[in-house]
Amino acid sequence: LKKVQKLYDLLDSYDEFSRPMSMLDVLKYSKQALWGGEQKEFTLPTKLELGFINKYASKSKDASSEMLGAFISKDGSQLRIGFKMKDVGTNRTKSLMKELAPKIEKIFKQDKFSYSFTGIGVIVAKGVETLISNLIMSLLLTVLIISTLMGLMFKNFRMVLISLLPNILPLFVTAAIMGYFGINLKPSTILVFSIAFGISIDDTIHFLVKYRQELSSNHGAIKISVINALKETGLSMFYTSVVLFFGFGIFIASEFGGTVALGVLVALTLLVAMLSNLILLPCLLLTLDKLITIKAEKADKN
Repeated sequence: LKKVQKLYDLLDSYDEFSRPMSMLDVLKYSKQALWGGEQKEFTLPTKLELGFINKYASKSKDASSEMLGAFISKDGSQLRIGFKMKDVGTNRTKSLMKELAPKIEKIFKQDKFSYSFTGIGVIVAKGVETLISNLIMSLLLTVLIISTLMGLMFKNFRMVLISLLPNILPLFVTAAIMGYFGINLKPSTILVFSIAFGISIDDTIHFLVKYRQELSSNHGAIKISVINALKETGLSMFYTSVVLFFGFGIFIASEFGGTVALGVLVALTLLVAMLSNLILLPCLLLTLDKLITIKAEKADKN
């Protein structure tokens, strides 16, 4: 009981936590009641006082067992200490757990006692950590697959980079928007990145396939091929993106906050992706043309 009291004192030193509640409080209240409700008697009972408390508790065994069930396991091997925590975010929650761990281990020797953190805050912190790792893995896998397909189609490493940059940029813009407006990563919003990346890369492939056809027809003239490809595919890319923008924008009418966030973020990401594919992608290809021209001129001089 004295060790639990030390843990109480430790938790009380943090502003993020409310006052703890456990079997310790039941015993303190019982002692206080034993002495007629005196405020000064709200302390840990002595062994003699525990004997009197057990005597009274045995007379109302059913009520006592129901109350104690919230704080102690049936076999008496586990003690639950409950307290509320401020909404301090997942990062602070994880840092608090890391900070408390060695202090708790100092109070309760690990060879005799074990402990674990439970509750919604802990579950959310671990859940967000899992969501982020899954997001990174899914995006890396998507980029790898698309890079492989682009590499097989163009057989040029520069073209792989050119195809990825216009589609990765909108994801960074979306992440920046989420950070600025305080939109947290959760199961509903984390889908934004995979959905938007998968849809936006479709426009890129559409443009680059047409560009490749034009490149073959114009005997490798990059500038003319880019202009012709943009004329052929630009309007269809614009219409497709506009339709998808308003399609996901309809989610704003939802009463569920997660759905609203998903719709707004995907719509904005697709809008940025459209501008990126219509402006940045052709510019990158024209820059490639300029680099090839400069390289050819240097070769001629040599």
